[in-house]
Amino acid sequence: MRGAPRGKLRINAGTAFGLHQLTPALADFLARYPEIDVDLSITDRLVDLIDEQSDIAVRSGHIPEGPFVQCKLADLQRVICAAPAYLARRGTPQVAADLRGHDCIVVAGPGLNRWPFKTRSGIDVVDVRPRVTTDDAEAALRLAIEGAGIVRLSDVIVGSPLRSGELVALLTDVHHVEPFPLSAIYPNGRHRLPRVAVFLEFLQERFGHAPWRLGA
Repeated sequence: MRGAPRGKLRINAGTAFGLHQLTPALADFLARYPEIDVDLSITDRLVDLIDEQSDIAVRSGHIPEGPFVQCKLADLQRVICAAPAYLARRGTPQVAADLRGHDCIVVAGPGLNRWPFKTRSGIDVVDVRPRVTTDDAEAALRLAIEGAGIVRLSDVIVGSPLRSGELVALLTDVHHVEPFPLSAIYPNGRHRLPRVAVFLEFLQERFGHAPWRLGA
C-alpha cells in the first residue's frame, strides 16, 4: 500500500477506557491501516509521553495545562447501577436517601462515598455505606455484576453491562452524573505524523459520540 501511513504507533491509555473501549476497537484500526504496528500500554499511572516515547495518550478527567496538546473526544458520565439479582434480593432504591440502607461498592478515593443528586435547591450528597471498598474499578464492576451491591462508575465501564441487562441503572432522574472529559493527549507537533493523524481521526470517529452510553 504505497503512501499509506506506516510505522509503530505508541499508545498509552487509562485502564477503564483502554480495556473496555479502545482494545475492542483496535482490530478495526489495524485492519484499516495494515502498515501501522501498535505498541499499547494500559495504565492509570501518570506518564511522561516524551520520556516513554509515546505518540499519544487517552486519559479521562481534567488534565492540567502543560506542554502537551489536548484534544477532547467526548464527555464521560457516572452511573449508579446494580445487578437484577441484588435488586430482587434487597429492593430497588426509589429516592436517593434509600441508598443509606443498601450495600454499596465504593472505589477508594477522597469523597467517592459521597454520591451527588439534583434537588430543587441545588446539588445534595448522600453518604453511602460502603459494604466493599476497593482500589480497583474493575473489581468494583465484577462485584456489582455478581450481585454484591450498588456501584457508581463511569459509563465507559458499565455501558456494556447496562446494554446486556447484567446491570440496571438507578435513580437516573435525580443522579448528578458529574460529566468529565475523555481526551487524547500528544506532544506538540506529533499530530503531523501520518500514523498519529489517522489514529486521532479514528478516535474521533469511533468515540466522539460516546457509543458506550445507553441509547447513544
